[in-house]
Amino acid sequence: MPEPTSFLAVEELDAAETLAAAEAAVRDRRAAEVRELEIALHWADLHEHDPRDDGRPETPGAARLVQVGGAGTPPVQDLCLCELAIARGQHVLATRAVVADGLDLRHRLPEFYAAVQEGRCDLWVARRVASMTRKLDVEAVALVDRAVAEALDEGAGRLLAIAEAKVMEADTDAARAEREAGRHRRYVAVTPTDEFGLRTVIAPVVPADAAWLDAIVERVADALDGRRDLVPDLPAVCSRDELRSIALGWLAHPEDVVALLAGEVEPRGHSTVRRQAVVHVHLHQAALEGASGVARVEEVGPLLVDELAQLLGHARVTLAPVIDLATNISVNGYEHPESVKDRTRLRTVGDVFPHAATISRMTDMDHPDPFDANGPPGQTGDHNAAPLGRRHHRAKTHLAYRCQQLGLARSLWRSPHRLERLVDATGTHELDPAQALELAHPGALAAALDRIGAGQRHRPPAGRRRTVVGGSATSELLLGLGSP
Repeated sequence: MPEPTSFLAVEELDAAETLAAAEAAVRDRRAAEVRELEIALHWADLHEHDPRDDGRPETPGAARLVQVGGAGTPPVQDLCLCELAIARGQHVLATRAVVADGLDLRHRLPEFYAAVQEGRCDLWVARRVASMTRKLDVEAVALVDRAVAEALDEGAGRLLAIAEAKVMEADTDAARAEREAGRHRRYVAVTPTDEFGLRTVIAPVVPADAAWLDAIVERVADALDGRRDLVPDLPAVCSRDELRSIALGWLAHPEDVVALLAGEVEPRGHSTVRRQAVVHVHLHQAALEGASGVARVEEVGPLLVDELAQLLGHARVTLAPVIDLATNISVNGYEHPESVKDRTRLRTVGDVFPHAATISRMTDMDHPDPFDANGPPGQTGDHNAAPLGRRHHRAKTHLAYRCQQLGLARSLWRSPHRLERLVDATGTHELDPAQALELAHPGALAAALDRIGAGQRHRPPAGRRRTVVGGSATSELLLGLGSP
């Protein structure tokens, strides 16, 4: 009997065995993804009761029931998603999306969901269908459910096209109204800086405006092609696409464009128009002392130091005083002073909740050690300040989260169900109970093990109960020492 391919090293497989292993890997992946989804759904099931049913008065900001899925799905407590996100190692909004899609599949697309559970479809496709049908009522979504369940043998692209068509067919009036409403939700977005030091501008516009914008970009590109001295560092061989991108950037300075097209423009940087701007630039001392280096610009991303000139070249630059991050002050009031907020945000970069992604200044400033109005003076300051997004702040305030600030830029977290995490400048780190205990109480674990070792030398006679300490730390040991 041939040996199963799962027990063979990949390099030992022949062609047929490699294909068999590929098929098996797909089945295993789909089964694992379904189990991961079912675990998330079970967590939602455990938190579908109204937290106000316990008889306690409602507190502003406390957990509340929300409907994350479409019509017909059960509600879930909003703040419970924060702890599930920690366990999943992702942002809470990503976890909320998983739960919403799972609830829609289970309650609104049962035929399709059954096929997904059988491993007949990738979960990402199923989640896309769940998301696009969320706006439909229960009767309309049933039409889509039957259609996609019958189209499982199609490729992912065709299946999604069928789902999109059925969504429109299920409610044509709504589809027409949605298209009209979409015209009123136009926007302009600028992505973060990519690895090449560039940002992408995204803007849905009406066809006529798009045509005219394309025409003016072409016209400015033609003008720049004849005046390449106006574009610093432009290579001798420059593609049309690169020149068009540069031309689009020139549109940010309309006075220069007017002068360029009139043949009266001076090289870039000689414009007499100067704008005021507020830019938060973070530089290491080495970058200031050397000829090169990297700067972090808030809301923009990392830039080479010499690229700052392009960012600030058309603005009036005023240097603010250097902020000393080694400073540590405290005050007696509840509100954090602005100087403390600035230093804390500079040290932590953004939200310090486990796996949080927010790096904006638009965060709450929390006391990791809760403020006590009747407590000692000096409770507020650099030593007790943590930026948190509003949802994460609510979760910490109203649920059994514990946060201990370690020094000035590290936070030790314990979730209500004892998930231990360390958040520092390098990200979120999973900890076992012993590691968390050592961080919270340095030396306590070693001292406790020494005491237990001493006790073992005087162990009770045979027959009496003994506690055996494993390689980590037992629950008896941790409970005896207390929790961080």
